[in-house]
Amino acid sequence: MLDLSIELITLLMFGSMLLLIVTGLPIAFVLGGLAMVFVLLLWGPEQLKMVVYAAIDVQKIYSLVALPLFIYTGLILQQSGIADTMFDTMRKWAGGLNGGLAVGVILICALFAAMVGVSGAATVSMGLIALPAMLKRGYQKELTLGTIQAGGALGILIPPSVCFVIYGIVARQSIGQLFIAGIFPGILLVVLFILYILIRCYFQPHLGPALPREERASWKEKFISLRGLVIPVLLIFFIMGLVMLGITTPTEASGFGAIAVTIVALVNRRLSWTGFKNALFSTMRATGMVCWVVMAALVFAKIYTGLGAIDVLDNLLKAAGLGPWGTLILMQLSFFVMGCFLDDTAILYICAPLYIPIVASQGFNLIWFGVLYIMNTEMAFLTPPFGVNLFYMKGVAPKDVTIIDIYKSIIPYVGLQALGLAIVMIFPQIALWLPTLMFK
Repeated sequence: MLDLSIELITLLMFGSMLLLIVTGLPIAFVLGGLAMVFVLLLWGPEQLKMVVYAAIDVQKIYSLVALPLFIYTGLILQQSGIADTMFDTMRKWAGGLNGGLAVGVILICALFAAMVGVSGAATVSMGLIALPAMLKRGYQKELTLGTIQAGGALGILIPPSVCFVIYGIVARQSIGQLFIAGIFPGILLVVLFILYILIRCYFQPHLGPALPREERASWKEKFISLRGLVIPVLLIFFIMGLVMLGITTPTEASGFGAIAVTIVALVNRRLSWTGFKNALFSTMRATGMVCWVVMAALVFAKIYTGLGAIDVLDNLLKAAGLGPWGTLILMQLSFFVMGCFLDDTAILYICAPLYIPIVASQGFNLIWFGVLYIMNTEMAFLTPPFGVNLFYMKGVAPKDVTIIDIYKSIIPYVGLQALGLAIVMIFPQIALWLPTLMFK
């Protein structure tokens, strides 16, 4: 067994982790493999039983049940036909405004977020439905691409969010409170996006021209089209309304949502046996990956915290004179930089063993910190070179849309996301007021 200083152990553990992640190894293999190596080096083979205990601990996490159900809900919802109906409704109501279709896309993505909890469903659906319709009507390419990608990213902030489920498991925080805490920050970003679109298209109407008068719907047609929002509203109630009313837990609500979207897809005759089977297999693959990562991260975190490293790092940060807020800002900047190269799960499991105990020791609320992390992760979904939504968009966009077009389109929206993050940092009650009120 080796006798190393905590500083050297920190350098070896996290340096090796980053190096192996850059090589493309799966995050679960990196964390789990390094954990076992350092257990052997520091404590000997008899302590390898920690891996078994970590696996047992993962099986005991009841809230993890919600994860596959939310993923399944998102996959089925893409096939349900709801997105087509919602876009038609928004076109009839907002098409007469400059930028109205783009505003409609943001609202649809917000509704999708409240039903699904993942980014891909709204991004892919709107990329297939709204992108060609908006380009055909003269909308600027960059405005259209950026709107769809930014709107899709709302899926990880507006509850129910899969990212909140994972953060709640890692940080040992209430997933119900995290869901409620994401509501107003999500609405804030929706408002910022809509204001940006309306103001820019008011001064530059050629970017998002209003529909010609002959294509605009009558008031009768507008009100009839509202029927297309009935099912989404009912689904949102099934998934989030039951949680907010205290009738179900988030895990139970995820089950209601999964059943409801399956029924909707069957009623709309949009769910084939092949599609259903693919959704189940995709759900199992994604859930299995997360479970392995959680198990590996638990072992990695237990080793690192067991060495007393968190206290050492906390003392170093205090000695640096940054203060609590300086430390918090530094953490947010590190999230942003890592978001350019890593996915949200990797960022969380790299930073959680270091950041969460320090944030708690400095008196910050971990629910609020979770909201900040998710808002930062939203930027990671858009920032090149490895933003997930960039790849979704490239996969569904016409051939004449280049990757440079996609990169350029997200610049103003990343700025708006950063503005929203700063506002929630300065005014924590935007995130904390509602969960404080509901969870007294």
